[in-house]
Amino acid sequence: MAGHTQNEIVIAAPVDLVWDMTNDVANWPNLFSEYASAEILSQEGNKTTFRLTMHPDKDGKVWSWVSERETDRATLSVRARRVETGPFAYMNIRWQYEELPEGTRMVWTQDFEMKPDAPVDDDWMTDNINRNSKVQMALIRDRIEQAAAERDPVPTLTD
Repeated sequence: MAGHTQNEIVIAAPVDLVWDMTNDVANWPNLFSEYASAEILSQEGNKTTFRLTMHPDKDGKVWSWVSERETDRATLSVRARRVETGPFAYMNIRWQYEELPEGTRMVWTQDFEMKPDAPVDDDWMTDNINRNSKVQMALIRDRIEQAAAERDPVPTLTD
């Protein structure tokens, strides 16, 4: 059995800003609440290899792994995969962006399978990813919308 999730959100900001902020991996600790650090290991063209380290979990365990991410600005899409898979047999992620009149739609699709000896199964991880993606996407939306407002403040009646 394998796990599959798809979550989306609309961000009231231009696609260029959403693209730039969400693909600045080195800045992810300021965009996501779950990452303590993001270390860029290599960058070749549109492909970035990096190490993500999470904040300690409730038991004090710190999770860390290496992933690679390849952006395609022309199609407004990103493909990523875990290189160090940890408890996953594999983890493949696709981010898709769509320019809308009200902003930018961002969709995260994750396909994965847990290893047989992983501490949780595919169903548990599917629920966990769905729950956490909603939290992180809302946080990212709020942070990007704040950045958009700071770049292009709404004129006041005195302007």
